[in-house]
Amino acid sequence: MKEFSYVIQDALGLHARPAGLLAKAAAGCACDVKLTVNGTTVDAKRIMGIMRLAAKQGMEMTITCEGADEEKAAETLQAFAVRLSGSPILAKGPLWADGLR
Repeated sequence: MKEFSYVIQDALGLHARPAGLLAKAAAGCACDVKLTVNGTTVDAKRIMGIMRLAAKQGMEMTITCEGADEEKAAETLQAFAVRLSGSPILAKGPLWADGLR
């Protein structure tokens, strides 16, 4: 299992466009991908679940990848989180210790 967290920086929160892009990126992974915000966990491959989280600016989101390609999936989604947040300093997790930026 690979897991990392990041803080939403967009003033609009995780609105439809980035939620759709996240779901599309997660759908390309063979492993299970879960997204957790404020104790609620959803399937990150489903846009409606992501939208249901109503994630706002400043909230911390945790992505968990578990399964066959979890390492590659975590790297891909963590890179997506960096682009989404605009700052790698705000992303946290074990992959950052390995030099992924």
